[in-house]
Amino acid sequence: MRDLSNLRVAVLVTDGFEESELIQPVQALKAAGAKVEILSTKQEQIQAFRHHDKGVTVAAEGLIDQANPDDYHAVLLPGGALNADMLRVLPKVQAFLKRVQETGKPIAAICHAPWELISAGLVQGRSLTSYYTIQDDIRNAGGKWLDQDVVVDGNWVTSRQPDDIPAFNREMLELFSRTAAATASTGTR
Repeated sequence: MRDLSNLRVAVLVTDGFEESELIQPVQALKAAGAKVEILSTKQEQIQAFRHHDKGVTVAAEGLIDQANPDDYHAVLLPGGALNADMLRVLPKVQAFLKRVQETGKPIAAICHAPWELISAGLVQGRSLTSYYTIQDDIRNAGGKWLDQDVVVDGNWVTSRQPDDIPAFNREMLELFSRTAAATASTGTR
């Protein structure tokens, strides 16, 4: 088991997220000791979906508009078409992701979440995967889309869909553990 006890992870999400793509990665992160904070566009319960059907609700623990990306060591972007489509157009989400990328912190994105990376202008020259319906968006943004269960490119790990969560979680924990080790060795928060 990876030790992520030195890691603080921001989860950017709003209504319409794919339930398993938040719940299972967050459980994996917490099991490894990470401090996970769910940040949303509203400080209340946010609605999950299981593809087209409503799922559980999850409490937001903070607001994206008030969050400082420098306070986190990594970012998780759950999928869900509605979630990603609503978040991608928000200037604060774009700025948050740009800052995370500028500082080289790891980003884990699954399913439709790469839309947020596209809208933040970060995909040019990157190799990644996503839900198959947005492969043209990735290519049009200058990225290389790969039809694989998981793709790791530098500080990014991406996956296609809920079936890929085991591989996604494995690679996310591996990528985030390198940051956790660096954080522990330098004594940064």
